[in-house]
Amino acid sequence: MTAIENLDKAFESRVRLGIMSVLTASGQSDFNTLKGMLGVSDGNLASHIRALEELGYIETQKQFIGRKPNTSYSVTDAGRKAFSAHIEALSSLLNLKQQ
Repeated sequence: MTAIENLDKAFESRVRLGIMSVLTASGQSDFNTLKGMLGVSDGNLASHIRALEELGYIETQKQFIGRKPNTSYSVTDAGRKAFSAHIEALSSLLNLKQQ
């Protein structure tokens, strides 16, 4: 299998790549923080989060902070593995170009 075949289509979107990058680096993040960091609309972020949830790459935690609802997200083991493989494939492609 070539390096390009190891790329995960789920991460072709810059928003999904950003979501996974933030969650992998921080452990978890809430909706508003992700929205601000990625500079996307509510609807855009929600649709990308839903797609990653359906793939089993992220999970949702809902809670109340005071009287306000708070939704946060974290990477699942499957998501961490898939994202790591994607980053390794990107790295392999970059290394091929440098040779």
